[in-house]
Amino acid sequence: MAIFILEDKCIGCKLCLKSCPFDAIEMVGKKAVITDKCVACGACLEACKFEAIIKEESGKEKKDLTQYKNVWVFAEQRQGKIMPVAIELLGEGRKLANEIGVKLCAVLLGNKVEGLAKELTQYGADTVYLAEHELLDKYTTDGYTKVISDMIEALKPEIVLMGATHIGRDLAPRVAARVDTGLTADCTKLEIDPEDKKLLQTRPAFGGNIMATIVCQNHRPQMSTVRPGVMDKAKKVENGAGEIVPFSVVLEKDHIRTEVLEIVKADKQQVALEEAEIIVAGGRGLGKAEGFALLKKLADKLGGVVGASRATVDAGWIDHDHQVGQTGKTVKPRIYIACGISGAIQHIAGMQSSDVIIAINKNPGAPIFQVADYGIVGDLYDVVPALVDALDRVDDLMSALKEVAVTE
Repeated sequence: MAIFILEDKCIGCKLCLKSCPFDAIEMVGKKAVITDKCVACGACLEACKFEAIIKEESGKEKKDLTQYKNVWVFAEQRQGKIMPVAIELLGEGRKLANEIGVKLCAVLLGNKVEGLAKELTQYGADTVYLAEHELLDKYTTDGYTKVISDMIEALKPEIVLMGATHIGRDLAPRVAARVDTGLTADCTKLEIDPEDKKLLQTRPAFGGNIMATIVCQNHRPQMSTVRPGVMDKAKKVENGAGEIVPFSVVLEKDHIRTEVLEIVKADKQQVALEEAEIIVAGGRGLGKAEGFALLKKLADKLGGVVGASRATVDAGWIDHDHQVGQTGKTVKPRIYIACGISGAIQHIAGMQSSDVIIAINKNPGAPIFQVADYGIVGDLYDVVPALVDALDRVDDLMSALKEVAVTE
């Protein structure tokens, strides 16, 4: 049982606001909107003189899907910096918007972040909806959920994309529930159905053993979270032609149930896995935590970072931030060196898009060799030191050549 407001009949008289004993009705623009505080008591039905409020026991009012258009990307920013996943989503969003024939829009929340809005137009956003408020300075679930939900109710996007980051995974399901739509989480592929232009959302299912494609048939917007590192980033153009549209934020302290007192950053590796060009990853074949010190020597030599399989993280050999795979991070480096990794499908799902995959494993039948471009059958404790020594000799040779060139 639920209360619904018919937008075409609502005239914005505010009689329902005064009648609600639970403050569960708010004005968004010139229309009344039911919030999640509603207990369906029915007081607003008696107050409304225009038959704009209904109470249904079975099902909800069917949305007019023709009202929804444009592709939205939530431009996640932290402390004045746009997160890389937002740039990836703009690149993917552009493809989707072009195929549907609509605009690509970025949604930017924060406080004094107008400079970032200009940057988003340089990455291809046709429109940037800018919501600035002092209560949006730091991310809070309640604050961001309310503002984005208000924006969706007012502007009606057809597709909303968010990054599957800590913030995106917290925010997206709450927004989806608030605006009464579905959500496909952790997508690795997005396409447009050529027949009816619906969004085809593909994600791993059943432990990564199959890839499921999901369609949101009867609700809008179509919402997805997308794993960082999966999509190609949008190209930056200095003279971006997009427009910046401010959105009037209605937000008070009472809307936010938590308060951020301090942000404490944990010590993490210098280069994020999703941004690394070269990754040297270790698996159960290392046999011990100390094996990662050897992999770090090779990674440092190549200018890369260290990755890991879930088995090594579960064993406590390395921090979860290094984990690659379905339950870790999805990466797309130029070179991925898998050391002692058997090649479980859950791990392969997180690194199979790498440009070049090199596998080192004692077992010639290891599944990792099926996706590897180059395979080395041997003990990693023999192979990796040999690679480091070879790279040292290359460095010595290059230094000698430079000395000869200077002498001449």
